[in-house]
Amino acid sequence: MKRKVTVKIPRMLIFIVAFLFLAIIIKLSYVSLSNKVDGINLHEFASNRNTKTETIYAKRGNILDKDGNTLAQNVNSYTLIAYLEEKRTTDPSNPQHVVDKEATARMLHDELGLDYDKALATLNQKGKYQVEFAGAKDINETTKNKIESLDMPGIDFIQGQKRNYNMGEFASYIIGYAKMKEEGISGELGIEKFYNEELSGVDGSTTYQTDAYGYTLPSAEVITTPSVDGNDIYLTLDQNIQLFAETLTHNLASNYDMDWMIFAVMDAKTGAIVASSTYPNFDPNNLGSIKNFMNPLVSYEYEPGSTMKIFSFASSIEEGLYNGSEQYQSGSLKIGTDTVSDFNKTGWGSIAFDTGFAYSSNVAASLLAKRLGVEKLTNYYKKLGFSKKTGIELANEISGKINFKYEIELANAAFGQGITVTPIQMLQALSTLTNDGVALKPYIVDKIVDGNDNIVYQGGRTEVAKVYSKETMDYMRKLMHNVVYDGLDSSKIYQPSKTKMIGKTGTAQIASPTGGYLKGGYNYIRSFAGIFPEEDPKYIVYVAVKQLSSTSAKPIATELTKAVDDIVAYLGLENKVEEVPSKIVNLNNYISKEVTTTVEDLKNKNLKVYTLGSGKYVINQYPLKNTKVLEGSKVFILSNSKDFEMEDLTGWSLNEVMTYANMIGLSINPNGYGYVVSQSIPVGTPITEDMSLTIDLK
Repeated sequence: MKRKVTVKIPRMLIFIVAFLFLAIIIKLSYVSLSNKVDGINLHEFASNRNTKTETIYAKRGNILDKDGNTLAQNVNSYTLIAYLEEKRTTDPSNPQHVVDKEATARMLHDELGLDYDKALATLNQKGKYQVEFAGAKDINETTKNKIESLDMPGIDFIQGQKRNYNMGEFASYIIGYAKMKEEGISGELGIEKFYNEELSGVDGSTTYQTDAYGYTLPSAEVITTPSVDGNDIYLTLDQNIQLFAETLTHNLASNYDMDWMIFAVMDAKTGAIVASSTYPNFDPNNLGSIKNFMNPLVSYEYEPGSTMKIFSFASSIEEGLYNGSEQYQSGSLKIGTDTVSDFNKTGWGSIAFDTGFAYSSNVAASLLAKRLGVEKLTNYYKKLGFSKKTGIELANEISGKINFKYEIELANAAFGQGITVTPIQMLQALSTLTNDGVALKPYIVDKIVDGNDNIVYQGGRTEVAKVYSKETMDYMRKLMHNVVYDGLDSSKIYQPSKTKMIGKTGTAQIASPTGGYLKGGYNYIRSFAGIFPEEDPKYIVYVAVKQLSSTSAKPIATELTKAVDDIVAYLGLENKVEEVPSKIVNLNNYISKEVTTTVEDLKNKNLKVYTLGSGKYVINQYPLKNTKVLEGSKVFILSNSKDFEMEDLTGWSLNEVMTYANMIGLSINPNGYGYVVSQSIPVGTPITEDMSLTIDLK
């Protein structure tokens, strides 16, 4: 008989087990009924563990000139990598890793210029699945294709994006630059910065569910938010006029020392900036070339000097306080304990106020300012836009300072000392002269176009304020004519050969950090404000150079008048040639004449003749009939045959190449500025319709 065993379970243990069982039931109920557990949303937690989101990056918009030539764009760039892991290779006949490291390093040295020892050291790293090569980032498409053609095992590329600036230093402070950051390409200067949001666009995304192994679930919903590409921005820049401007600054900077320089060209009737070149300059493809992160056009303030006399004289005329034939004693003027002197200290005796403007008399400006008073002159300066930003579409614009109170400060302000302005403000104020006294807002953006070719913004003429009457501006233009054509010899050097340009010179002292002004022959800001053609103004030009290593402004005038002549020739605005009469040739009409007799006649007139084609008759000519040219000038004769052969373009200007190319129907791609040093089509090559000519200019 089996003995019955009775096990007694302590009541406390039963109680503990029951309590734990009840707690588990409560917890399970809570988990099943509640959205959150321990502050975590379980549904979202589970969903996120199996949800993958990929970014669809928006394409950054292009920056183009007014004619649609691309100045800035995104391009593919590549980083060179090498796979070192031998397990990548499953078929020895088709290796997927670097097999011969020495040979690979040698080929990379030969083709990419990589240091052989450093490349080999990179390939010899232990325990690495893949490696990148220092100095082999931002590789372009052409170089990538070349490397791929070598069929080196284990060599591959990681694709990325970078910003490319097709014309290098061309208008670099206007365009600015953008660089890659963690969040993508971001603008840092110029248009790239000012319109960074519009250029960037909006990134999209794709969201989908995956299994535990990361594979997309076949029945899962895919949610896609498409990206919106950035807008394209068309600038008001004219590529050819900008090249003329770049040539001006390049030539001056190559031959003289200076602190900085700005040269800008503005449409006289709209306010559109068609060119702006600076020194120093930089190549946005090479950020190491940047010496200054401020654009002189909008970010430099300085005392402008005598160009301000345009506005102090105009203000006194507008107020009825001016009589051009009234005489005054030039030389010096006592104002309290101070003395204002003309630049030559002695003056020109008793002269008329009109003559005083032509001679840039500080005394004349001071006397007129005294009649106006502080309040009136201040109001005129502010209506012109001085002391506040113009609002042009460029980053980092500053406002300058117009603040004068005492009588000597009033006198100084009348001839541009003791106040500060920016070049863009000067251009805005000068626009009153070509718009019957109305100041126009300068602008640099012609239009903004979205990805669907819709114009979302259109730039154009914007009137800021009516400052002067038409009569006052007509009178001021006559005074500015007298400066260039009847004034001092130092002003007559601003006469171009192909048009009439009126203007006003400026020579401003530079304020010293310790008080007063710097001494020495180079410590000036030399400037010129001009308008051309005089009879029908099309453009306003403004140039300012700080501390030019010349005791005169002649180098500035030489380059400026060259640039104006180039612009005039490019746009066909010629209306005069003022040279020695015996050297002027008035062209006849040669169209429909025989080529042989035409060439003989032109050569007898000491002109350099280029005959285009081997036809018998002339069907076009450049320059046209009744055009005045100088002996030695180029004349193009187009015959009635299209068997053109490439000319030797060495030493030709861009304008001459454009004329030649247009006449024979040849497209051109210019690189650089100045004069032709090389051409892609050899001399004597027959020209066909599918050809494109690339020229390098220096």
